[in-house]
Amino acid sequence: MGKKIIDVNEADIEETGFFCYMSKKKTIGYKNKLEWLKSRFSEGMKLKILGEGKRGVIEYIPGEHAWRPVKAEGYMFIHCLWVVGKSKGNGYAKELLNECIKDARKLKMKGVAMVTSEKVWLMSKKFLVLQGFESVDKAPPSFELMVNKFDNSNLPSFTGNWEKKAERFGSGLTVIQTDQCPYIDDAVKLVLEVGKEIDSECSICKLESSQDVRDLTPSAYGTFSIVYNGRLLSYHYLTRKDLLKQIGK
Repeated sequence: MGKKIIDVNEADIEETGFFCYMSKKKTIGYKNKLEWLKSRFSEGMKLKILGEGKRGVIEYIPGEHAWRPVKAEGYMFIHCLWVVGKSKGNGYAKELLNECIKDARKLKMKGVAMVTSEKVWLMSKKFLVLQGFESVDKAPPSFELMVNKFDNSNLPSFTGNWEKKAERFGSGLTVIQTDQCPYIDDAVKLVLEVGKEIDSECSICKLESSQDVRDLTPSAYGTFSIVYNGRLLSYHYLTRKDLLKQIGK
């Protein structure tokens, strides 16, 4: 019988995969995510997936290296916690979360933090509250920074200044992206196609470091944003119809 939770590392990640996009290993999104993860292990990244035929994953990293627009030094920061299909409702998300909490305590960190929202691929606030987390900061339109703190240390926070960050991108259509999520490659392609269709200047801003995410991203999601003429349109995938509507076409 295999392990219930598999601790993936740089040496075996090409064999085990990283849970997401496992059926599309030849895609650009998968390959980019794979290389992104390989670069993160040296920063303390932990990636754990459910074994024994179960489907779930947790990805976390020390807060100073988090690819979310947060100030969370000294905390362990969760990027993703995801259990899907028939594996849901069996307590596996709690088991994966406890792996993170255990590692954070072992490293004598201040606590564990995660961004939550009901409108994007993030864990629900309700689940985290049940596990002892509390909301310590909010960002528009529906993001909350959740924390399970171990002591009385200063709390983490969002970096903020969302509107000013969006304004910096100026005129035209801009996609801000990272390789942290393999699913956004198709979303980026769609934005570029729409930009060409409406004859708009179109560009991609690739965030290459966690510092870039803190400094540049105009939404609390951090992984993906669409900006048009200095205004945030979306932080998640939009259909062609919805994107044109947001642009005003």
